[in-house]
Amino acid sequence: MNNTYWMETYGCQMNIAESQALENALQEGGWMPANSEDTSSVVILNTCSVRKTAENRIWGRLGFFSSIKAKRSLTIIVMGCMGERLRESFKKDAPMVDYVFGTQDQHLIPQLLIGESGGNRGVLSLDSQATQSYSFRKSHRKEGSFKAYVPIMHGCNNFCTYCIVPYVRGREVSRDPEDIYREIEELSRSGVKKVTLLGQNVNSYTWGGLDFPDLLRGIVEHSGDIVWIDFLSSHPKDLSPKLIEVIADEPKVTRNIHLPVQHGSSRILQRMNRGYSREEYSQLVADLRKAVPDLTVTSDIMVGFPGETEEDLKELISLMREVRFIQSFTYFYNPREGTKAAEYPDQLSDEVKKSRLARIITLQHEIGQQEHQKMIGTCVTVLVEGPSRKSEDELCGRTQSDSRVVFPHHGRTFHVGESVEVHITELHGSTLRGTVAGLEEA
Repeated sequence: MNNTYWMETYGCQMNIAESQALENALQEGGWMPANSEDTSSVVILNTCSVRKTAENRIWGRLGFFSSIKAKRSLTIIVMGCMGERLRESFKKDAPMVDYVFGTQDQHLIPQLLIGESGGNRGVLSLDSQATQSYSFRKSHRKEGSFKAYVPIMHGCNNFCTYCIVPYVRGREVSRDPEDIYREIEELSRSGVKKVTLLGQNVNSYTWGGLDFPDLLRGIVEHSGDIVWIDFLSSHPKDLSPKLIEVIADEPKVTRNIHLPVQHGSSRILQRMNRGYSREEYSQLVADLRKAVPDLTVTSDIMVGFPGETEEDLKELISLMREVRFIQSFTYFYNPREGTKAAEYPDQLSDEVKKSRLARIITLQHEIGQQEHQKMIGTCVTVLVEGPSRKSEDELCGRTQSDSRVVFPHHGRTFHVGESVEVHITELHGSTLRGTVAGLEEA
């Protein structure tokens, strides 16, 4: 049999990390990635259920692979959040799918394809899958990459009224800190320069008497040649003064924090069950910036939540102008079956939601431009990502806040993942441009 697979990953960074861990395991067992969908013997779709549009894309892809399967032998595996949420539906409505794995049992896929002893493909009994619990993999690194995701916890206990994550990811489970430290050390030895710690709510991490700030200090101690350490996602209601102290004390912890606010109206935040008010969020950002003056903040913002009024939207707009997120992921509310908000009677029309989202996107672009303009004339640390797409004489990289920077190399060799100081001279669209400090006159 042709032991090649085709992997497609949808959704969040946790899905990306889990897909990479699966690929590492499969390749250790003799499987190789296919050059295209047409040549693979197995297709694996790692799915997302956060929004309906993500699920619709998966159904479309399954239709495409079904047409391939009608012409030749092909094994189709669905894994991840859709697998967890719609396991029974797949059995009934998707006959082209051979196996369905949810978030709790997806670590069994190598056992299915490779077998316990490396050759008994298909030995896994799927009847017992429902009894499985989440298992962290040992390595999530992509070979050759200078960046890596490291899951430190899984699941969520918060039950925001709009969110399906607790239902498809389950309750919170923290990873053994010694396993995390071992992975961090291995990443450093492998040349990784930036690590992003992952969890549905990293602030809820706990292992014995160890909390997230303690873990973060421990990770810094084991980080070796790693340059930057950041984390996703950080729930505002659980971000402690102790964590602020660690961010301020440890230079390797990036001076950017992703702090999803979701909305700027306390009334809407209460309906969302977010656990904080607009005023508490504002104070938290003020405390962070007092401790770390050069901190930038990115966020997630939702508009069109059930019952949202124009007054609520004005509250959100005023919060954005006050906090000044350098970047935000903006989207409109999408009802998810099984969540409390989907049952609210005061749903807004798609027309209203799209109109309000357009206003928020315009405002965020305006604020982002202004915040990036402030960087002109300053010197920022950039991790080199590779050649610029537009000119072989230039390189591009990213700042700690994930802002794109382009700069000439003047014939000097810079390695991917190298940390350089760039003097910012101008802003083109959303891309910063500058020169490497010391090479301005080269």
